[in-house]
Amino acid sequence: MNSHAPKIRPDARTVIRQLDEATANRIAAGEVVERPASAVKELVENALDAGAVRIQVAIEEGGKRLIRVTDDGCGMVPEDLPLALSRHATSKIDGSDLLAITSFGFRGEALPSLGAVGRLTITSRAQGAEGAAIAVTGGRIDPARPAAANCGTVVELRDLFFATPARLKFLRTERAETQAVAEVLRRLAMAEPYVGFSLTADGREIFRADAEQGDLFGAMTTRLTRLMGADFIDNAVPMDADRDGITLTGFAALPTYSRGAAVAQHLFVNGRPVRDKLLTGALRAGYMDVLAPGRHPAAVLFLECDPQMVDVNVHPAKAEVRFRDPQAARGLLVSALRHAMAGAGHRASSTVGDATLAAVQVEPARPAWQPDRPSGAAIRAGLALQMPVEGFAEAPSARYEQVIDDETDAPLGAARAQIHENYIIAQTPDGLVIVDQHAAHERLVYERLKAQARASGIPAQALLIPEIVELPPADADRILALAGDLAALGLVIEPFGPGAVAIREVPAMLARLDGGALIRDILDDLADQGASDRLQARIDAVLSSMACHGSVRSGRRMTAEEMNALLREMERTPKSGQCNHGRPTWVKLALSDIERLFGRRD
Repeated sequence: MNSHAPKIRPDARTVIRQLDEATANRIAAGEVVERPASAVKELVENALDAGAVRIQVAIEEGGKRLIRVTDDGCGMVPEDLPLALSRHATSKIDGSDLLAITSFGFRGEALPSLGAVGRLTITSRAQGAEGAAIAVTGGRIDPARPAAANCGTVVELRDLFFATPARLKFLRTERAETQAVAEVLRRLAMAEPYVGFSLTADGREIFRADAEQGDLFGAMTTRLTRLMGADFIDNAVPMDADRDGITLTGFAALPTYSRGAAVAQHLFVNGRPVRDKLLTGALRAGYMDVLAPGRHPAAVLFLECDPQMVDVNVHPAKAEVRFRDPQAARGLLVSALRHAMAGAGHRASSTVGDATLAAVQVEPARPAWQPDRPSGAAIRAGLALQMPVEGFAEAPSARYEQVIDDETDAPLGAARAQIHENYIIAQTPDGLVIVDQHAAHERLVYERLKAQARASGIPAQALLIPEIVELPPADADRILALAGDLAALGLVIEPFGPGAVAIREVPAMLARLDGGALIRDILDDLADQGASDRLQARIDAVLSSMACHGSVRSGRRMTAEEMNALLREMERTPKSGQCNHGRPTWVKLALSDIERLFGRRD
């Protein structure tokens, strides 16, 4: 007998009670207000919906003691203040069409939820009306009263979660909560370049983004430069694409400007910051085969579409969305990213060169006379005779090749030398380029193989005995719906009775493929992201391995003509700025930086 089974008394009966409004508001607050940053998000979005062009946020003790949001929006008239604190009262929608939502807020839950768990005061004045204030403490609303106020609204929330003290135990340190508030404000500021934002924590301003001027693209570029840093913009590719009524704009960073975590990924749908599995999965797919393992792309991307095409009413905090045609949104994002990365050609991020310079260590000055080292004349004599000199084990591995055709005006310059039988030194008009010959050629061969596969298709190999994969009927239908796409990649499947599929052919280069495991992995991807690139990734991995074995090996001596031919092909080949494993294939050192290393320039 199960000792944990509930014990039901013969006379027991279910008692249904109507929760009072205060309890209902506290439950709603648990969904909407997870931490101080959640409260700030709701209040700042209200300010944006009110047309504010300047929003000031002040917090104390990470937002636990005080959150104050001041805006210069349209404000409210006195008679609307009590209504604003009623659940499901909103000025954003009329309820006739829940898909025609063009504002941030629409549920009418934020203010009553905040008033249920803290001490909330709202002071507001609309143009041409008198100012007024209203307070609510733990769900108890006081009457509105006259108050002096500028046009706009000030919302002050004190002692967050005082009415639900158990929630306080789940908050993190004041510093962590402050950082979370700053990140919320930063994300909202990305999508609103014409609005000024500021954040003051315990009397100290820690974030400021003044309203930008000029056209939208210029304002957005300047705002993202301030928020993401100049390095991001310098190493990002502008995005501008549209398909099936969806427009994609923003910036996607080069693969070599990747991060160790997904902290630099910012996605927006109709101006709303979202964290959506479909979109983050599409972002990963767009960078497939150009990122090193464990690295994450950096991007700020904005998708715009008719509100009827996307449902934002699927999550209490409105952090997730659902597209009417999710494959259209995903397809646009993936194809635009891949096209942008290919269009970047041989570019590698400038931060790679900066890291190279940072690794250079200038030797400290030595005394003029050092008896334990050979003289300069002895060194020159030893090198001239190709003989070891006492104090040096062997001559450096470096070769100089006389270049006949001077191509220093080319993007990657003209080859001047090869060192350690692997690194090509090329001269450019304003510096020098160091190329990893094996990594660079590996990418060139890989792209060649992929182009050939696209042109002629992936060869398939028929199985002597078809592999039968048993699946739940719904999963079988889902995978069979992709049969055409899988066949184009060499995986041919057919229905095999209810709840099963038969694998008839597999890609020839994956002859030892565990088809059942692959099918189940693809289904997992479909359930999680709505799409799967797993088979393509496995094929690309084989092509990458073939490219690795078929490329110029480290240790091979190359002539000047061979080195320059490699440089020219890199300039013509998409994604040649990084190898198949996501590492940079070349770095550039500016002449001005080299001169600084030698004290020739301040």
